[in-house]
Amino acid sequence: MLKKLILLGLAPVAGVMMTTASSPAAEVTLKGDVFYRERIALPENAALSVQLADVSLADAPAVVIGEQEISPAGQVPVKFEIKFDDSAIRPNMTYALQARIAVDGELWFINDTHHGVDPLAKDEHSILVKRVARQSNHPLQNVDWRLIFIDGFEGLPERAATLTIGDDGRAHGKGPCNGYFGGVKIDGERISVGQVGATQMACEPKLMQAEHAYFQSLAKVENYKLDGDTLTFSDADGKELLRFSR
Repeated sequence: MLKKLILLGLAPVAGVMMTTASSPAAEVTLKGDVFYRERIALPENAALSVQLADVSLADAPAVVIGEQEISPAGQVPVKFEIKFDDSAIRPNMTYALQARIAVDGELWFINDTHHGVDPLAKDEHSILVKRVARQSNHPLQNVDWRLIFIDGFEGLPERAATLTIGDDGRAHGKGPCNGYFGGVKIDGERISVGQVGATQMACEPKLMQAEHAYFQSLAKVENYKLDGDTLTFSDADGKELLRFSR
């Protein structure tokens, strides 16, 4: 009987030991540098931002896993180290590095091609960024647009999404819940919006549904029409996807 009591008394202790032995999440550092080929020096107030992002879903905002801001950036190549929790990395997902150099808030350089990475590998990465071409003033640019219609979505929330397209080839705004940004290309009556990055706040379901529908539609946009104070985005077949008012 005494032997049975001793064994029973040890059983919970063994369980505690097994639970304690589980390995905690570890901090990982992804290293590399950012460079460009243009023979110009960066101003003293240039700032570099490098992000590690989950870009698995083409119709959803990229999820930022880790990032580093370097200000002043100095001169290229600029070395970076992004620290993140390895538990944030999931198998069978797609990860990429995104880099941009800005001066006084104005975008000067950005990597315009996909730079895929294995975040848990020990490789160092060199990211090539390219000078952003300044576009001529365009009637769509530097205007605050307010979303008033999403194809297939009834009852937009009062907290309407906004869109502003800068002459630096970037768009930004606020969805019904999160702020967002992305690249924009305008060519004649054609327009395309690159993969959207956004903050990761959680709001009530109605707002999140409207925001998801908005980001999905932005990814399909290929044409635009400007009629007075109304801006319409449509897909390749001419189907109206989004409508904004000035």
